[in-house]
Amino acid sequence: MEMNYVKQYSPALGRDMECKIYGHGGRPVLYIPCQDGRFFDFENFHMHETWAPWIDRGDVIVFAIDTIDRETWSDANGDPYWRIRRYEQWIRYITDEMVPFMRKTVNDRNGWTGYPDVIAFGCSLGATHASNLYFRRPDLFDGVLALSGVYSASYGFGDYMDDIVYINSPVDYLANMPTNHPYIELYNQKNAIFCTGQGPWEIPESTRQLQQILEQKHIDAWVDYWGHDVSHDWPWWHKQVAYFVPYLLGQHA
Repeated sequence: MEMNYVKQYSPALGRDMECKIYGHGGRPVLYIPCQDGRFFDFENFHMHETWAPWIDRGDVIVFAIDTIDRETWSDANGDPYWRIRRYEQWIRYITDEMVPFMRKTVNDRNGWTGYPDVIAFGCSLGATHASNLYFRRPDLFDGVLALSGVYSASYGFGDYMDDIVYINSPVDYLANMPTNHPYIELYNQKNAIFCTGQGPWEIPESTRQLQQILEQKHIDAWVDYWGHDVSHDWPWWHKQVAYFVPYLLGQHA
C-alpha cells in the first residue's frame, strides 16, 4: 500500500496541519478521526487494513486528517462563542484547502481532470463531522459513511445556540430545509449511509432523530441499526466498514 505523509500550513487555522495519504489511485475519501483524534489513528487502529481491498485495487485514496476537537467540541469549559467559530475555521480548512488538495492529488495519480467529489467517512464524533460536511456541502461531497455518530451540535455546545452553531447541527438545519431545496436533489444522487449499534456507549436515539427528518424531507439514505450487543468501539466499526463500503462505492450486486 502506498503511503505518504504531508504537513502543510493552513491559512484558515493559522497553523500547520498534518495528514497521511493511503493509496495510489481511485476516488478520494476523507477520514475524520474519532473525538480528539489524530490523523495516525486510521493506521494505529488498523482501519487502513480494513480498507485495504479497495485501496490496493485502486478504487480509493484515503486522506486521514486531524481534528481540533480539543479546542472546539470537547472543551466543555471553554467559551462556546469562540469554540464554534474555531470549528467553523476547521470546516473551512477542509472545504477550501483539503478538498482542492485532495482533488489535485487524485487527478495527478489517476490522470484525471476536473473536480472529483469526495466521500466523507468517520466513526463516533468523526461521523458527526463527516455528516455535517456532507449535508452542508453536497457540491463537494459525493457520499458519506457515518458510524456511531451524533447529529446535534448540542453534544458539544449544550444549550448554547447561535447562527454558527445552527449551521453545524444537521438535525436543526435539515429540519428547516424546504422540501424543494436544490440540495435535496443532490443528496438523492449520492450514497449516504448512517449506522449505529444499540449496545454500550452508543446513542441510537440521535440516528433515529436524523432518520425521521430525512424521511420527512424525502432525502434518500441507508440508515441501519445493529444489535444490542453492538458497542461503540473499533471492532464493530471494522465490521461495518467491510459490510458497507461496497454499497458506498456502488460495487454491490
